[in-house]
Amino acid sequence: MESLQVDVDTAFTVEGRYFVDLVVGQISTNMIQALWFDLNRINGGGSRPQVSETFTATKVGVLGAGMMGSGIAHAFAKVGVDVVLKDVSLEGAEKGKAHVANLVGKQVSRGRITQDEADAFLARVTPTGDAADLAGCDVIVEAVFEDQALKHRVLGEAEADALPDALLASNTSTLPITGLAEGVSRPADVVGMHFFSPVDKMPLVELIVGRETSDTALARAYDAVRQIGKTPIVVQDSRGFFTSRVFGTMVLEGAALLAEGLAPMSVERAALQAGFPAGPLTLLDEVTLTLPLKIRDEAAKAGATDDHPGVAVLRTLVEQGRTGKSSGKGFFDWEPEKRVWAGLSELFPSSESVSFRDAQERLLFAMAVETARCVEEKVLNSVEDANIGSIMGIGFPPLYGGVLQYVDQYTGGVAGFVARADELADAYGERFRPPAILLERAVPAGSLRASLAGRASS
Repeated sequence: MESLQVDVDTAFTVEGRYFVDLVVGQISTNMIQALWFDLNRINGGGSRPQVSETFTATKVGVLGAGMMGSGIAHAFAKVGVDVVLKDVSLEGAEKGKAHVANLVGKQVSRGRITQDEADAFLARVTPTGDAADLAGCDVIVEAVFEDQALKHRVLGEAEADALPDALLASNTSTLPITGLAEGVSRPADVVGMHFFSPVDKMPLVELIVGRETSDTALARAYDAVRQIGKTPIVVQDSRGFFTSRVFGTMVLEGAALLAEGLAPMSVERAALQAGFPAGPLTLLDEVTLTLPLKIRDEAAKAGATDDHPGVAVLRTLVEQGRTGKSSGKGFFDWEPEKRVWAGLSELFPSSESVSFRDAQERLLFAMAVETARCVEEKVLNSVEDANIGSIMGIGFPPLYGGVLQYVDQYTGGVAGFVARADELADAYGERFRPPAILLERAVPAGSLRASLAGRASS
């Protein structure tokens, strides 16, 4: 608009200044670093073990024909791989194939593939209720419910029928891979292969290395992910791994903000204006409120003692019968259209106790501080994996270049981030207190990128 109010020569000067600011500004620097350099390093094999042989999957067995399993089947069939889609019954498996057919049908209707190509696509997916049909599979990916005993059973059955050296992958989002590997006779061939929903749209896969996972198995998993055109990040085993663990801190922080008196739509706007693709309350409704509670309960059984103040908010809504979008009611009423549930104001009255800036930074810092803990615990060994994983997997605002880049580029660098984190911890709770790895890099001034690069080379 400024250029329209002046003569053409002055307009060129104004536009030129804005262009230069855009090109050399912090946001473009962040995004170029993440979406060019970091992404290319990962897709070029930066986190792949030094295994010379390149693996190509030829027949994949997918265990569980729900939305996730059928999405994984679609991803492999799309690149010409034969897929056996197994469920507890043939009927259940055929429902999963119907979901694949629906995805393929959309491509036909949009003119992206022909009907003949669609028919050939679907012919590569074989639904079954019989584990014997997994014969000849060189990759098994289980996508059943988050229950360790169930995963042990289905992986054990598949191991017996697939090729003797088949890669055994679990799509678990929270259960430790080392524990899942105890259910098979070849734990060295077990790796976590965590896809994100919806699989046909989400570009990331999180590969999780168990205690006994071999370099060969990890390399094969890496190659299989690249074969289907997705980006693999590599993390070490722990409960929640990297993405689920860090994502949980953000959505629970949104629930805590609600409990502290921030109006529901202010919570959502704080996230959106910070650059997140969706607000935390919307995300909680979409994943269902019972899932984070189940994850916290399982963690408690494993000995975890910390509890986030946002958990109490979720329990309150679940007790009211409001479990999320799938039931039509959570923080929002979803039918006939999305609206904030009127009862929220009675359960959590609004006040002005939290500033909008604090709300925004609490959502960002919750993820950044937890990611720093993942670095400290060596769940993460690569700054590129952290940044790309946070952007492509859990919606961290790309304008900051990823979650660790956010720390490095914060005003004052790591030292400035640490000072602000301490302020938030004093005001809102110890969950914001920066871990030792951040304190070490704050004085003398350092960066997480440099420290992780040093770790990788040592």
